[in-house]
Amino acid sequence: MNVIEIVLLAIVTFIFAIDQFSLTEIAYRPIVACPIIGMILGDVQTGLVIGGTYELMMIGNMPVGGAQPPNAVLGSIVAMIFAVKAKMDINAALGACMIFATFGQYVVTITFTVMSGLMAKADAAAEAANPKGITAVLNTSMLILGGLFAVIAVIAYVGGVAMSGTLESLAASASWLMGGLSAAGGMMRFVGFAILLKIMLATDLWGYLLAGFVAALVIGNTAGLGSATLLLVAFVGIALAIHDFQVNGIKKKVEEGGFSDGI
Repeated sequence: MNVIEIVLLAIVTFIFAIDQFSLTEIAYRPIVACPIIGMILGDVQTGLVIGGTYELMMIGNMPVGGAQPPNAVLGSIVAMIFAVKAKMDINAALGACMIFATFGQYVVTITFTVMSGLMAKADAAAEAANPKGITAVLNTSMLILGGLFAVIAVIAYVGGVAMSGTLESLAASASWLMGGLSAAGGMMRFVGFAILLKIMLATDLWGYLLAGFVAALVIGNTAGLGSATLLLVAFVGIALAIHDFQVNGIKKKVEEGGFSDGI
């Protein structure tokens, strides 16, 4: 156990929990949070790998009204603890963390349910032109959510460290279980991206999607270029997007009567 790690983990978890709804709404995303957690736990490389992978898993999961998706904050923290402290395979850690991500979903829902009873105080403060009263209600909400997440993160850390030997033994004696978790974790990144595509993909963009897969395969298997596959494919995508905007986007706007509001 490392007391400094526990304290720092609790602090960043508190901030990430609030950031989901009240601050930047960016810092809590796995691609940002996991490298930070990796710095705390002493393994930034694993943080970068899990952050990028878990971001793909969660990229299509967005809250709609009161409905909450599996929580990205708790999932990121538990995946990092399992991978770094319990020495689990990264894909297995990502598969196992979804249990805690789902639990985090209920923590957020319960917090919102409790806070719904305090909204009358915010309404009364608004009617009385009392901004301090509204701020107090908001601060209470953030303290409850951040505090709950911080406590769960500390419990996950202590439990992950305590069970590291057990999990290593389980990986050796029950390889089928860890293999299943690894398969699930490896599959989830594609499921997450598929959810995003289901929402965003237009029929006229299928060609670009398939071309991107081909480009990734060709570049990835070319000597000297494989290590920069994602970056190179991203540049190709940017070039196509700029070209499409200049050829089709501007033309369409001109046909519709031009741009408005200087855009």
